[in-house]
Amino acid sequence: MTNALSLDTYRLLGRSGLRVSPLALGTMTFGTDWGWGSDRDESRRIFDAYVDRGGNFIDTANNYTDGTSERLVGELAGDRRERLVLATKYTLNMRRGDPNAGGNHRKNMVRSVEASLGRLGTDYIDILYLHAWDGTTPVEEVLRAMDDLVRSGKVLYVAISDTPAWQVSRMQAIADLRGWAPLVALQIEYSLIERTVERDLLPMAQEMGLGVVPWSPLGSGVLTGKYARADLDIGDGAAQAAGTRKNVAAANGALTERSLGIAEVVKAVAAESGKTPSQIAIAWTLLNPAVTAPILGARTLEQLEDNLGALEVRLTDGQRARLEEASAVSLGFPRDFLARPLVQSVMFGGAKLAPRR
Repeated sequence: MTNALSLDTYRLLGRSGLRVSPLALGTMTFGTDWGWGSDRDESRRIFDAYVDRGGNFIDTANNYTDGTSERLVGELAGDRRERLVLATKYTLNMRRGDPNAGGNHRKNMVRSVEASLGRLGTDYIDILYLHAWDGTTPVEEVLRAMDDLVRSGKVLYVAISDTPAWQVSRMQAIADLRGWAPLVALQIEYSLIERTVERDLLPMAQEMGLGVVPWSPLGSGVLTGKYARADLDIGDGAAQAAGTRKNVAAANGALTERSLGIAEVVKAVAAESGKTPSQIAIAWTLLNPAVTAPILGARTLEQLEDNLGALEVRLTDGQRARLEEASAVSLGFPRDFLARPLVQSVMFGGAKLAPRR
């Protein structure tokens, strides 16, 4: 069961003392630039409803709706800015054709932060995420540049998203050894559709002191039950961010035969619980002790209000077991190997160990 009962039942983010709501408000839907988002008025209704209920954790990125998201977040925060935790991201290219306008390197990081500060209309960013690992920038360059931004006061905390577990753990160890600002959060895809992060990313985050902030807890909308097998054919649409929400689901690899089967189980549990499929799916992510706050990507006020109902869900052991059986993934080597009775026997010789507190 989750202990979170309301948006103002705050949680500590990773190893930091920063208090954030148990559900974050995602704003990739703010702005109609990509063809499927919320206009200014609907974005305001969503934002106000979340903040008025005690929500304080706002998630955006430099490139969401081509910068419109950050501009709307800054406008909507207004004189409430100080009570909010504004998280944004750098990495993605905002100027096609310029080889240094994207990536993890210092030049792009500093340029992106300055541009985000302008769009957000603020003097500082609460949390700056590296958005996705580019595979080319030395980790020392990333960490030192992040530390410089923290020391300058333009960024308060640093975090990372969509990066291999081995690289994140290496970076955290280097930051600790050199006295640089540590990573306090890990943003990754996590839902009943995408559970492979349980192999390494989730246990790594717990061990290294990063609070997990899952994106797409509804599997790009598939777990709401709105898609059928006929939707597996996206027709002339492209699997990309612009176009329709179905395009995004296809681009994220969320719209598959397997995911539709999982969605059927979610709908069955929702029906017997008197809840909606969205509430069940979000509530399930909150059961994992590594998770701090799933990100809600509502496009309408109605969707937001429905999603917030996840805080009231109480799944039975049987319901949780059914959901996890339908969505199970192999933990792979060495996790599966180490869990085998033979391996446990030769390691411990029958000794019984109490679980670590």
